[in-house]
Amino acid sequence: MALPVAFFAVFFAYPVAAIVGRGLRTDGVWQFGRIGAVLGRSDILDVLWFTTWQALASTALTLLVALPGAYVFARFDFPGKQLLRAVVTVPFVLPTVVVGTAFLALLGRGGLLDELWGVRLDTTVWAILLAHVFFNYAVVVRTVGGLWSQLDPRQEEAARVLGAGRLAAWRRVTLPALAPAVAAAALMVFLFTFTSFGVVQILGGPAYSTLEVEIYRQTAQLLDLPTAAVLTLVQFAAVGGILAVHAWTVRRRETALKLVDPAQTSRPPRGAGQRVLLGGVLLSVLLIVLLPLGVLVERSLDTSAGYGFAFYRALQSADANGSTFLVPPLDAIGNSLRYALVATLIALVIGGLAAAALTRRRAGRLVRGFDALLMLPLGVSAVTVGFGFLITLDEPPLDLRTSWILVPLAQALVGVPFVVRTMLPVLRAVDDRLREAAAVLGASPLRAWREVDLPLVRRAVLVASGFAFAVSLGEFGATVFIARPDNPTLPVAVARLLGRSGELNYGQAMALSTILMLVCAVSLLVLERIRTDRSGEF
Repeated sequence: MALPVAFFAVFFAYPVAAIVGRGLRTDGVWQFGRIGAVLGRSDILDVLWFTTWQALASTALTLLVALPGAYVFARFDFPGKQLLRAVVTVPFVLPTVVVGTAFLALLGRGGLLDELWGVRLDTTVWAILLAHVFFNYAVVVRTVGGLWSQLDPRQEEAARVLGAGRLAAWRRVTLPALAPAVAAAALMVFLFTFTSFGVVQILGGPAYSTLEVEIYRQTAQLLDLPTAAVLTLVQFAAVGGILAVHAWTVRRRETALKLVDPAQTSRPPRGAGQRVLLGGVLLSVLLIVLLPLGVLVERSLDTSAGYGFAFYRALQSADANGSTFLVPPLDAIGNSLRYALVATLIALVIGGLAAAALTRRRAGRLVRGFDALLMLPLGVSAVTVGFGFLITLDEPPLDLRTSWILVPLAQALVGVPFVVRTMLPVLRAVDDRLREAAAVLGASPLRAWREVDLPLVRRAVLVASGFAFAVSLGEFGATVFIARPDNPTLPVAVARLLGRSGELNYGQAMALSTILMLVCAVSLLVLERIRTDRSGEF
């Protein structure tokens, strides 16, 4: 635990505490009265209210749209199912900047709806809600559908034999079994939408601001650290509560159910009703997932001279349109790949050590509590972490403000939770008696790990690497503060281009977003192949 604890203490707790300290202290004296003063402001109360109700609305809308999809992927067997499951997961690993850009191309000025019917939805709450459904659709499908596919259908069939109708059997047997998974999915969707930044920043306009967007505005534009510190504490408390409830629902799901092999529950759709349901789900995937991605690609090719690759070619020049880029925007691709690879290595080391420590049966309460703390970087303001890097890591021996390693460190903070969540179940499934047998035969702890654990968790390591790489590639909230102008990442370059007027800037933003989307999609398809390949060890 030494290295993971030190990593999170130095690169997460210290920067966040420094930001809060600067905002709430004056001449060494804590000014806790500022909390009440900030929370009493009407504009801040409006931000808190909008953050909460849009997260609730986004969660409800996502469940409404995605639960039928969870059932279809869990119970039906149809051609292209594995490919489609990977496709619906692509939005979740996309950077929020790309999600916002895709919906801007669909709903904004000059977008598809504007051209067809003269309707614009950007700068409205509907654009934000639809983008959140797009982003979180896979959370519900994966979380609820994964459990649904393992529920024994014979329990519901027994209720039907005893006289219960189809709806009554589902309500009394299946729904109670699914409730923990639905609750867990809802809490995760609420967490991601409650802390939404890139989507609201691009689609919401000045009229809508979540806590994360307001923290960025107070920090980067107004330099009002006291207000930003109070909002960070509010977000921290809210996220902590959400994660505590999520951990409780996960424990219920893990201990209260009898599961079967998913292959026993999946079958081709039968009857007109099931075929209509399958068609409706496929149509919703087409409209909610594929259409925004397709429009993004189309806009990247649509130039004033007709369809072509002019916007992609313009990415090779730093001054193609008189922009202030110090390097060609295309260089952001190489920067992002290098940063993401380093961040993935860091996340694997830190997350792997943490997961190994958490699997020990004699782990104390302090170690088990660290399991929940590992999730905090997903919910605590990345803007606060990024700005905290700048004001804390500026003196020897950790003067890293001009070092390239600062960006991978920030990205690794987001990647570590994915590594832990992927590796922990597999490590816990390894029988301790195998390690003990290796020790009896004379193997050192290191050799026992190499000969016993590593072969069993190799595939989990590959999956964890893929997720860490994808989320590192798309990290934006912290990177926007610390990426140097001569070494921008892809999300930062997209945001800069969208912030400037002109057709060429807009087209280049679409082209860069398309490239980033393709990289993330390829990574996810490789992950899906690794997960479904049964030719390996387990």
